[in-house]
Amino acid sequence: MSFNLESFIADCKSAVEGDKPQEVIAELVQSAVQDYKGVMAAIGEPKRAMIEKLYVSDSLTIVNVVWAPKMTLMPHNHNTWAIIGVYSGREDNIFWRRLKDDKNGKIEAAGAQSIAATEVAKLGKNIVHSVTNPTSEFTGAIHVYGGNFFELDRSEWDPMCLNEGVYDVEKALALFEAEN
Repeated sequence: MSFNLESFIADCKSAVEGDKPQEVIAELVQSAVQDYKGVMAAIGEPKRAMIEKLYVSDSLTIVNVVWAPKMTLMPHNHNTWAIIGVYSGREDNIFWRRLKDDKNGKIEAAGAQSIAATEVAKLGKNIVHSVTNPTSEFTGAIHVYGGNFFELDRSEWDPMCLNEGVYDVEKALALFEAEN
């Protein structure tokens, strides 16, 4: 059975209202990215950097994220759980932790995970991460969040000094546009 975007969105909406939404949605995303050809037939092949809104509500956001070759996004948090499913290319994530008692909210690297095509990562509510597409090709991924990704109060960290600041969603969206 080929990937169907409307059914996928409906299934995610249903799952977010049930028990263990992150687990159920992780399974839905895993099934979707396994059918990467079906995903690309439904939403298009990754050809330009973008964050494409597929569904947004107060309890759920589904976006098609396309990373430009060699693109990096500064450390940030989501303040909600997230499921990341790569359908083309690869995302490299660095996970960060806050330095205890640092008055500027400074962070340090704490781990990493690569997510290749057909793979899924589950991120908890308190995760801080940065993302890089290390390849010379566009990377496409379905990102699902347990809240309104575009309106949640969030933080980002300065890539030079790693001090915490207020997340600027418009700046992040502009970064994707600037990559084209």
